[in-house]
Amino acid sequence: MRVLLVEDDADMAESLKSSLTADDHFVDIAADGEAGEAMALDGGYDVIVLDRMLPKKLGVSVVRELRQQGVSTPVLILSALHDEDHRVEGLDAGANDYLGKPFSTRELLARVRALWHGRDREPQTRLAVGDLEMDLLARTVKRDGKKLDLQPREFRLLEYLMRNAGQTVTRKMLLENVWDYHFDPQTNVIDVHISRLRSKIDRDFPQSLLHTVRGSGYRLEA
Repeated sequence: MRVLLVEDDADMAESLKSSLTADDHFVDIAADGEAGEAMALDGGYDVIVLDRMLPKKLGVSVVRELRQQGVSTPVLILSALHDEDHRVEGLDAGANDYLGKPFSTRELLARVRALWHGRDREPQTRLAVGDLEMDLLARTVKRDGKKLDLQPREFRLLEYLMRNAGQTVTRKMLLENVWDYHFDPQTNVIDVHISRLRSKIDRDFPQSLLHTVRGSGYRLEA
């Protein structure tokens, strides 16, 4: 899963990232509340691990704002302030779990996994963006009723873009979630596959769905 870790203590952040990575998760780090909130709003995360005492914006304020903006990503708050009043405040703000410091790495990992597995997830069998439709069971893609012939990697790439429709997807996100590997950031593998995919889903249609966000990545939207 993809985890957003918002922690201002650099040593703590690197230690937690190492543990989460060893538990087979991809981890992005934000060092303050404002940066963490912006990254969370950009989407694409399965769980957010959020320190309570952060510079620029406190963790409780961050989770409250995320909930007001409609972000439902599970949030685990970490804090040295873990008496009943502080726990209740964090949970009332919208956090799903609250873990007091100091804590064991095993417990943190278990709680992160529990948040992921406990999500209210409806199995999706179809995705749609405008007149572009994907059937995940039949492994078919159609646009305006016309069947498109995609290679397996192109199908996986399009599926990821459709699941994140309307959001900017970075090259790093694509490398980690579509290829499951950390390529050399200078590789052109993404550019080649995006070009091939764009030719198949956009070339014969009046409206383009796959857009390049200059300097950032790509976005699929009607």
